[in-house]
Amino acid sequence: MNKTFTSIFIGLLLTVNAITGSTQQFFKKHPQINPYNYQLVKEAEFDHAAVTSAHPLASMVGAAIMQDGGNAYDAAIAVQFSLAVVHPGAGNIGGGGFMLARNADGKLIGIDFREAAPSKGHRDMYLDSAGNPSNTLSRDGASASGIPGSVAGMFEILKYAKLPMAKLIQPAIEIAAFGYVITEKEARGLNATRAAFLKNSSAPSAFTQKEQWKAGDTLVQTDLANTLKRIQQKGLAGFYEGETAALIVKEMAYSKGIISLEDLKNYQPKYRTPLEFDYRGHHIISFAPPSSGGILIAQMMQMIQPYDVSAMGANTPAAVSLMAEAQRRAYADRAEHMGDPDFYKVPTKTLISNAYAQQRMADYKVGIAGQSKNIQAGKVHESEQTTHFSVIDSKGNMVAITTTLNDTYGNKTIVAGAGFLLNNEMDDFSIKPGVPNMYGAIGGEANSIQPGKRMLSSMTPTLVTINNKPYLSIGTPGGTTIPNQVYEGLVNMIDHKMSLKAAIDAPRFHHQWMPDNISFEVDFPEATIEALKAMGYTTAKRGYFGRMDGVVILNNGKKQAAGDKRGDDSVAGF
Repeated sequence: MNKTFTSIFIGLLLTVNAITGSTQQFFKKHPQINPYNYQLVKEAEFDHAAVTSAHPLASMVGAAIMQDGGNAYDAAIAVQFSLAVVHPGAGNIGGGGFMLARNADGKLIGIDFREAAPSKGHRDMYLDSAGNPSNTLSRDGASASGIPGSVAGMFEILKYAKLPMAKLIQPAIEIAAFGYVITEKEARGLNATRAAFLKNSSAPSAFTQKEQWKAGDTLVQTDLANTLKRIQQKGLAGFYEGETAALIVKEMAYSKGIISLEDLKNYQPKYRTPLEFDYRGHHIISFAPPSSGGILIAQMMQMIQPYDVSAMGANTPAAVSLMAEAQRRAYADRAEHMGDPDFYKVPTKTLISNAYAQQRMADYKVGIAGQSKNIQAGKVHESEQTTHFSVIDSKGNMVAITTTLNDTYGNKTIVAGAGFLLNNEMDDFSIKPGVPNMYGAIGGEANSIQPGKRMLSSMTPTLVTINNKPYLSIGTPGGTTIPNQVYEGLVNMIDHKMSLKAAIDAPRFHHQWMPDNISFEVDFPEATIEALKAMGYTTAKRGYFGRMDGVVILNNGKKQAAGDKRGDDSVAGF
C-alpha cells in the first residue's frame, strides 16, 4: 500500500469513525451480511422469522435484528431506516407511510405516518391567476413536499419493539457511512435522474458525484449518515428540530417550498382503526383512510365473491372482465368519497359493506364491457414510487409497512447537507377537482388541500388470518395500481391456489375508472387481451408495475417469504 493511498484511507476511516462514533459495530457482529457482496434471494422458507423488502441488505438487516432478540417491530424499524440508505428511489426518511400490524395476541395496530400539508398550504395553492393547475409545482422541487412523517412513524412503532432505537438505526448509519455496492437497476435509476437532482436541489449530493453510475460502484452517503446519527443521538428532535430541521427549511427556499420549522416540530403520527372483512374463509385486514387501499380491496373482493372465480381460471377473459368491472366501480367511489377522515366524513362503513358491494355490481353484464362514463360514484348515506416490506417473527407478530416518496426519488430534491430526498406527496391531493394527478387519478373536494390535512393514498399494507391465526403479510408499491395489485395477488392465492411467489409474479392488469381502459403488463396473455377487446374493452400495454412482497405461514409452521421478480426485492430470515 503506497503512502498516498494509506493517508487517504486513514483519513476516510477517521471521517467514518467520527460519523458512527465507532467502527462497524453491527456488521462486525454480523459478518454474513456484506454490503459489498450480496445476493438477491427471491424465495425461501424459514423456521422462525422472515422478512421481505425491496433490497437484500435491508431484508438481511431485519432478520439479524430479530436474531439479536428483536421482534417484528424492531425488524421493521431497522428495515425502514436501511431502505432509506439502500433504496433511495422510495425508501426514505423524507416521506411517509402506514404500518399495519397484528400482535401475537390478536391485537390490531394501524399507525398513520403519512405526510401532511404544511400550515401555509391551501386549496388553490397550485392554481395560477386564471385558475389553471400547475402540475410542475405539485410534482417537482420543494414546493411539492408535504411534511415528512417516516421518522415520527418509526418512533411510534418503537413503543411495540424490544430494542433501543440506537441499535435499530445503527445498521443504516454504517451502510451510509461506509457505503454499499449498487445494483444495475439502482445505477440506471441514479443516471436517469441525475439532471433532475441537480435542477431541483440547491447543491450537488452523493447521488450526483458521478456522471454515470454502474453496477458494482460503491455509494457512500456521508451527509445522510450524519443525519441518521443525529436521530440516533437526539431522537425525534434530531430530525424535526435542530440542525436537520434547519437544513430542510433552508432547502425550501430554493424551489418555493413552504414547510416551516413549526410544521416539522408539530408533526404527529395518528392511530387508525384497521378495516376488516371476510373472503372465502380468509379474514382480511387492511388500512383505513387516508389510505384508499383498504376500502378498495374490501369493495372489489366482496363484489366478486358471489361468482365462481376459481372455475374461471387465472387471467382468463371471464375472470379479468369480472375483476376489472369491480375495479371500475370501486375507483369511481375513490374519486368521490375518500379523503382524510379528520377533515372529511368518509362513509367507510357503507363503502365496505357487502350489501353496498352487491348493489354496485347490479348493472354488471357478463361478457360485455362497461363504460366509465355511465358508471359514477355510488350514492352513499351513512350516519408508483413507493416501497413495501413484510415481517413475521417467531411469536406470530405480523407487520406490513408501505412507505413512499410518491414518485420515484420523490420531488428530486436532496436536502443540502442532510443527504436525503423529499417527497412530492402534495400531488396526491386533488389540486383542482376533476384534474388527474401523475397517476391519472381524479379527485374532488374530499381530497382538497387544507393545512395539516393528509393526502389520499393508495398504499395497501394488508394482513390475512385464517381461523384467527396469523397467515399472510403482503403489500406493494405502485401508485394507484397498489390496491389492484393486492386484490389480484389475494385472488391468485385464495381462488387460484397459487403459491405466494407465483401469485406475486403473475402478470397484472389495472383499471381505475378513468381513463376508461385496462392496462396490461407486457407479459400478460395476448389471447385474453384480444378476447377483452372483442367484448368492447379499450386496452393498453405497459411495462411492469409494482414490486409486491409478502410472508406467509405454511401449514407446517414455517415462514415462506417471497420477493417480486420485478425488482431487487429479496428475502431473509432464520
